[in-house]
Amino acid sequence: MKKDFLFLFYVLAGIIAGSIIANLCSGAGVLTWLAYGQSIGFAPNNPAVLDLAIFKITFGFSMSLTVAHIITISLALFLYRHSRGR
Repeated sequence: MKKDFLFLFYVLAGIIAGSIIANLCSGAGVLTWLAYGQSIGFAPNNPAVLDLAIFKITFGFSMSLTVAHIITISLALFLYRHSRGR
């Protein structure tokens, strides 16, 4: 159980770090390649809406993956793997 939370912590830290790096590097000239990515998902720009007059339900899922995300998540998994061995 403790290992599961530690794994989740490392992955979330990698995702957050990747987002920060991608945002910082998006207009940084030489480092813009770190912000290169693709958004994928179910109706990311036009979600499905179910309007039942009393309430509305919106269905959609979107995920963005950049080069910075790939690098930081890989680094986080590497660090997790080596922190477990000790």
